[in-house]
Amino acid sequence: MAKGCVGSGMIWATAEDLARNRPVVLSLYRQILRALNSLELPLGHAARLAKKSECRAVFLFGAEEGSLHNIRDLVEAAHHTLGLLNRGRLP
Repeated sequence: MAKGCVGSGMIWATAEDLARNRPVVLSLYRQILRALNSLELPLGHAARLAKKSECRAVFLFGAEEGSLHNIRDLVEAAHHTLGLLNRGRLP
């Protein structure tokens, strides 16, 4: 169930929406961190830690998000990033 904000066009997530998206987002977060550990990526130790920190920051910022559109965008970006990492490319 989502309620619309009259006039602004934004749709805000309810607690049920957030609970439904939580397992998907956590799974993507873990998969991205695992992919960053891949030895196939051309990263040194410091660069690898920096990428992991960047990933954490994005997901922590996204955890505060209440808009369904922005949550969907975060999930789509995570899928895209994971696809790039699995092909041995850096996002």
